Amino acid sequence: MKDLVQFLTEAGDEVVLEKRLKALLTPKEINEMQHRLQILSLLEQGVPQRDIAKQLGVGIATVTRGSRALKELKEI
Repeated sequence: MKDLVQFLTEAGDEVVLEKRLKALLTPKEINEMQHRLQILSLLEQGVPQRDIAKQLGVGIATVTRGSRALKELKEI
């Protein structure tokens, strides 16, 4: 994980960072990451998990995983 973080943080600007992410991830993986960011955002807004799952077309388990991740981020 340390190598990945270093690779991404050394990008220098958004254009280089985007290119590095595209080099590492498939379009499907990028889409999944975008969904995860949307999940975190909606959870922070207080949207119920079932509504998020329905709105984004993802499983409730995916939203629950996002909820756990958000709690962990807030503990940092």
